[in-house]
Amino acid sequence: MSAAPLIRDLGLVPYEPTWRAMQRFTDERDAATPDEIWLLQHPPVFTLGLNAKREHLLAPGDIPVIQIDRGGQVTYHGPGQLVVYPLIDLKRRGLGVRQLVTALENAVVSYAAGLGVSASASREAPGVYVDGAKLASVGLRVRRGSSYHGLALNVSVDLEPFRRINVCGYPGLGVTRLADLVPRCELDAVARGFVPHLLHQLGFAAAPGAAAPVPAVPEPAVPPAETGAARYSAISTALQAVSSR
Repeated sequence: MSAAPLIRDLGLVPYEPTWRAMQRFTDERDAATPDEIWLLQHPPVFTLGLNAKREHLLAPGDIPVIQIDRGGQVTYHGPGQLVVYPLIDLKRRGLGVRQLVTALENAVVSYAAGLGVSASASREAPGVYVDGAKLASVGLRVRRGSSYHGLALNVSVDLEPFRRINVCGYPGLGVTRLADLVPRCELDAVARGFVPHLLHQLGFAAAPGAAAPVPAVPEPAVPPAETGAARYSAISTALQAVSSR
């Protein structure tokens, strides 16, 4: 087992600056750059993958829509959803894209099993499902042999916006969340419990059932009093610092 990646807890951050920071990190890294895993939430946003069909975007309303560079169709991100971005040198880890997708899916399945939830992955439609409803989505981009984008696990996110799209391009596909399956389900606790499973699936560490918190490197906090443009400018600056160390 190699050294575990750096875990960064970014909190609630806007989508586009985070995406651009992932791109910069990937473009600037070299063979000695440690891998990182970013844990975060996004404000409400719909994202369209490279080959996504806009016909699957049914009624976005006032929620922003961003065309991005991951694979897959349309999905939704919002507060209460644990977003996990593994910035991994795949060649160094000896992983292919399919293996990375499987690792992300299996981490969710394993974590959910520990909560008493029976979940499963689907080869035909990447992601994790409970009784046919989607619990977690997976969408990746690999550039220069390294990955970015990643996994979105529904914890307590509002499910209404998912009804405004054909989730991942599948009309009628249902969506579920851990809060409706597990009592007293909180996002911070889910993040702490999930990361050991992910590290294990990626081959970084053992003991996937570990209950101890995983050490994280937080970004500079944004004071609660900051709102609007000032708040988002501060978050964007923090993200830029992540990828220009």
